Amino acid sequence: MPIFARKIIVGAVLLLLLPTIILFTYINSSRFLCKEKKEMRLTGQEMVYLRKALSRHVYYLAETIGERHHENPSSLDKSIDYIVHEFEQAGYSASFEYFGEANYRNVIAELPGVLKPDEVILVGAHYDTVWLSPGADDNASGVAVLLEIARIIRDRSLNKTIQFVAFGNEEQPFAAGPDMGSAVHASRARQDDTAIVAMFSLEMLGYYTDEPGSQHYPEIIGWLYPDKANFVGFVANLPSGKLLLQSLKSFRCNSDFPAEGLLIPENFVPDIRRSDHASFWDQNYPALLVTDTAFYRNENYHTLADMPDTLNYEKMAELTIGLISMLESLSGHPVD
Repeated sequence: MPIFARKIIVGAVLLLLLPTIILFTYINSSRFLCKEKKEMRLTGQEMVYLRKALSRHVYYLAETIGERHHENPSSLDKSIDYIVHEFEQAGYSASFEYFGEANYRNVIAELPGVLKPDEVILVGAHYDTVWLSPGADDNASGVAVLLEIARIIRDRSLNKTIQFVAFGNEEQPFAAGPDMGSAVHASRARQDDTAIVAMFSLEMLGYYTDEPGSQHYPEIIGWLYPDKANFVGFVANLPSGKLLLQSLKSFRCNSDFPAEGLLIPENFVPDIRRSDHASFWDQNYPALLVTDTAFYRNENYHTLADMPDTLNYEKMAELTIGLISMLESLSGHPVD
């Protein structure tokens, strides 16, 4: 290839990566640092309970039930029953959103806002798995964090409505199709003019290690990020960039849990569309993928080895507290 052609290609790649480079520089600059941490604190006993609750959710979904998909409808029913029970135990009235010929279901619980109830912050996680995988990290971990956020935040007074949704049918053969639970919910929300001001897709949140070289990336962006798989990632498309900056700043100002952000065009790294947040991007809602980065660190992804004993529940508990503080900050309190 002629030298001038290579230069054109390199220049085009750098131009496409410019938002990511700018964001990476910004969030690591002094302007992004907080004057003081406002980390939410739980007592030692409360943290022990939280770790045990997260573990209990994951073990029930991934071990007691096991793989959860449309070829085994009873597994989906058991998962839904469990999620409904946990929402109700936390003080919510759970509702169903039906879709598809087989009456698939999303499970919904809401904490109504006080001053801005029409503005919705949606927190979602899918409860289904691929075939032949118990799905501890993918995605019992996301459901577990969803349930514990809902439980702990239940008695808080917040300005905006927090909507919790356990989505069905995120995995194949439904992914990106009309019977994908998040696609149904996002489409109906748009039709109803629901003001979703932020959506967070909790996707694989349980796998962490401090081992050097344990974290991998698409080759084009790997040089920007750490090589230890000990952080949570926040991923945005370009229209969701403002939400990414707000969320990362809020998370970091309220938690010591390591967090990294990625802002990049969707078609540049297609893997960033591989969860429920993409359904909301398609309806022009601001949405973020919140993830341990899935197969970029967890070799058990979509295999029989994705078992509950491979997850780090202490890290999951720390992350959960950080996410709760972030949501409270983004929503605001009536006295703020």
